[in-house]
Amino acid sequence: MNTAPMTSASLGSTTERLNAICDAQPFITRFCIKNLRTGDVFERGADEETPSASTRKTSIMMAALKAVHEGRLDLDEKIVYEARFAEEVASGMFRYLTPGIVISLRDAITGMMVLSDNVCTKMVFERLTLEEVNTYCQSIGMVGTHHRFLIPPLALSPDHSLKSVTTTTARDQMFLLQSILDAQVSEEASKRLGVSQALSSYALQTLKNQILRYAIPSRLPFGTVVAHKGGTGKRGRMNAGIVYDDGQPLYIITAFTDQVPQEMPDGTPGYTVSLETIGRLSRVCWDDFRA
Repeated sequence: MNTAPMTSASLGSTTERLNAICDAQPFITRFCIKNLRTGDVFERGADEETPSASTRKTSIMMAALKAVHEGRLDLDEKIVYEARFAEEVASGMFRYLTPGIVISLRDAITGMMVLSDNVCTKMVFERLTLEEVNTYCQSIGMVGTHHRFLIPPLALSPDHSLKSVTTTTARDQMFLLQSILDAQVSEEASKRLGVSQALSSYALQTLKNQILRYAIPSRLPFGTVVAHKGGTGKRGRMNAGIVYDDGQPLYIITAFTDQVPQEMPDGTPGYTVSLETIGRLSRVCWDDFRA
């Protein structure tokens, strides 16, 4: 396989195809993409503040793992599912289960990440504070990320303000994924994240365990390994992940759609097109970066 640096012509061609996909839609698409074989970066509005939706949960996981590393939390801690955890929750399956179930903090992190279960998110986040998670993000370099609540309010309108929700940037999410990836082989990188290499490995595996296959993986060959976390917001859909080829990380892509209409002119739901847009961006990367 050719791993030589991409030429300026090929870079331009990739950039043109990525931007054409975004330009074809009436909504905003922001992205930050890194070819991990060459180091080339492609971006569009990468530093613009955007609703994070559940992509925020990767940084919540890392803040929790930092607390585990410091001995303030225990992955084996038992948590009782109480009825209150299901209040104002609109994602995941736990809200439909019978209160009284006991799971570990480890399992709560798994539920938060692989099914985006907000009952599990409450279980995890109640062991932290907003200030703690925000401080963590700032300390590792995610300066454009701002956590504003435990669970997003259900009554938000599609035209809500940015200050009504947790916000991030495509560059911040790429930086976080790159840091987690670097930590697999670098003790120094793990220390920058505030965790051990074993916990860094756990974080990456948890991202790989994601079972929702829309957006980034949707147009890739069946069985492609993608370590990712998606999000469902009132203003759009988003996804941030690491795509693997033949066991090796190929590219990082973080894509955020915003101001997505409820319905497209042909009647298709806006969210369907926003997810498809992210999938098409990912496919361009898959084709070009493997060439």
